[in-house]
Amino acid sequence: MFFLVRVAFWLSIVVLLLPAGPKSDPNAPAVSTFEAIGAAQAALKDARGFCSREPEACTIGSQAIQVFAQKAQNGARMLYEFMSSNSAEQNARNDGPTGSTPKPGRDTLTAEDREAPWLTPQKAAHPQAPPRRAG
Repeated sequence: MFFLVRVAFWLSIVVLLLPAGPKSDPNAPAVSTFEAIGAAQAALKDARGFCSREPEACTIGSQAIQVFAQKAQNGARMLYEFMSSNSAEQNARNDGPTGSTPKPGRDTLTAEDREAPWLTPQKAAHPQAPPRRAG
């Protein structure tokens, strides 16, 4: 159970650090980091019924959740675009020649080029005996 709380905490930190992306709605709420931290502290201080006791914190908290959701969507979109562009580049690289097609520039010799002239070794005019050892 504590593992899930830690995972949720770290995922929240990662999403908060993501860029917000392009503003699609001009009326979208803008929440600063300090306002979000203040709202989170107020929520922790009084978890039960804080909307009735602190309506401003509840309002800022709901706006922070909206910004969090927008950032999460933008991060997922960025990840999707990154992954799809990488797979397109990989497919473009794999469109090269396969093993069944000959590579250019190989096997360009003709049959005449492959025939090597055979020269027999020339015999020495006067064979010489190996030198003798004295002894």
